[in-house]
Amino acid sequence: MTVTLITGANKGIGFETAKQLLELGHTVYIGARDVERGEKAAAELDARFVQLDVTDDASVSSALATIGSAEGRLDVLVHNAGILGSQVSDGPTALRMFDTNAVGIVRVTEAALPLLHKSSNPTVVTVSSSLGSFWAVNNPDRPEFNVPFALYSASKSAATMLTVQYAKSQPGIKFNALEPGTTATDMTASLGIGRPVEESARTVVRLATLDADGPTGTLQDENGELRW
Repeated sequence: MTVTLITGANKGIGFETAKQLLELGHTVYIGARDVERGEKAAAELDARFVQLDVTDDASVSSALATIGSAEGRLDVLVHNAGILGSQVSDGPTALRMFDTNAVGIVRVTEAALPLLHKSSNPTVVTVSSSLGSFWAVNNPDRPEFNVPFALYSASKSAATMLTVQYAKSQPGIKFNALEPGTTATDMTASLGIGRPVEESARTVVRLATLDADGPTGTLQDENGELRW
């Protein structure tokens, strides 16, 4: 049975990804910062829960140790935890954005690598964004051209670059990032936009279930590889 950890999975795309992977027979660990919400989400899905705050080294280490003790390996890691901000206001705001959306990827990946190396088909998926694509934000024909989310975009550029660099440094593990599409979640509620999470989660699931010879080091959306 495939062992999967999804960060920030108590709601939104992460929750729906967990649901779809459970339906495919995965053993899914819901990683969530808030214990009450995480346990509730795991119980609703009949998944497993680990307390995991991607901005806290001790929390990350403890979560991966728990999975290692119970499973002995990790087959799929989905970096889903993230925050959205539309304004550049001050240094602490920028640090919080990058700590969650980029540095958190490093924390969790580094803690997970020993377990991923024990898998026969290790896969890492990062929920990034085409707002972090230099090609997209400079293309007047793309919707990203008119979205001024500077910090979020920059943090997602970092997330995609980390994906590419990990793919190069860890050739035995598939690392891919994705643009999930504008999705109706808590993050976008104030904007009043987005499609159902079920649709966006399908791209995450596709990349989380790649064969051993699948692609690595890419940024993709539902239609395939994106320039960035």
